[in-house]
Amino acid sequence: MKRIVSALGVAAILSLSATAVMAQDAPTATPLPNPVVGEVTQRILDRGSLICGVNQALPGFGAPNDAGEFVGFDVDFCRAVAAAILGDASAVTFRPITAAERQPVLASGEVDMIARNTTATLTRDTLWGATFAPTTFYDGQGIMVFTESGITEIEGLEGGTICTNAGTTTEQNITDAMSSRGLDFELQTFQDFDGVMAAFFEDRCDAVTSDVSGLASRRAVSPDPGALQILDIVISKEPLGPLSPESDTQFADVVRWVIFGVIEAEEYGITSENLGDFLASENPGVQRLLGLNNTTLGSTLNLPNDFMQAVIGQVGNYGEIFDRNLGPDTIFGLNRGVNALWRDGGLQYAWPFR
Repeated sequence: MKRIVSALGVAAILSLSATAVMAQDAPTATPLPNPVVGEVTQRILDRGSLICGVNQALPGFGAPNDAGEFVGFDVDFCRAVAAAILGDASAVTFRPITAAERQPVLASGEVDMIARNTTATLTRDTLWGATFAPTTFYDGQGIMVFTESGITEIEGLEGGTICTNAGTTTEQNITDAMSSRGLDFELQTFQDFDGVMAAFFEDRCDAVTSDVSGLASRRAVSPDPGALQILDIVISKEPLGPLSPESDTQFADVVRWVIFGVIEAEEYGITSENLGDFLASENPGVQRLLGLNNTTLGSTLNLPNDFMQAVIGQVGNYGEIFDRNLGPDTIFGLNRGVNALWRDGGLQYAWPFR
């Protein structure tokens, strides 16, 4: 029996040795070919512009300026994707859409992507036929009232009327928040937030509810911001970000890595103003991000290897996008808060470019 066991042991060792030799002699794995250009990306290239669904009534995130040009935090991510694919951040056609139109226009192909303060949820991720990009703005739902009402907490809205957008997560969130506290109320919904605010100022609503950032935006541009008060309560999590058709994984990858790219650019301190100073960088991470020194990460997305140079140079890094549209030097005066970089105690964290 000992001889049989010994023989089996020798055979096993010889087998393992042969396998190891074969593994050493075997050729290295052939890299996967570049991904095929997706249908959405191809129609953007053929058209020479990106069609992006945006908000037209949320200053700071998406709205026309005095010259009729769309500007805002979300709008800049449309421009960033256009810069990556076409090399031109201005090659964007903006398609204003309501909250209820988001899924239909994406499914029909009327837009290539949407950047319109959209919360990622399980049902949207599974039923909309959409791929959600990384979160660009972490938010939560709040409630705004007239200061003179004296209401300082949600319980003060018992028996009142609360207004919000139709076709949004806010309807379910406010219903859950009130019912869980045993509070009766009437909910009125409108197709867009202009309708919500009009009803509010006409005293048809005791309060309005939306993302805190959206309420801050509306308060900032109101005739008398001091007459409006945002209650010190957040009733939900609202991870907001762009989305693209689920049918095109290559385009979804482009959107994803453009977002990670502007976050990583801020991590390295690369801005639209000092980009040129980094083109001679010896930092391997910077070289990969900017496509320097024969790095080829861009080709894995079917983009130029230096695609992030166009994005950063024309649109800026994440911090620049935030500060330009929402930061302390704007009428909105928002601090970064949870949207600070991870190293500063926030949640913005880029996957590595490697």
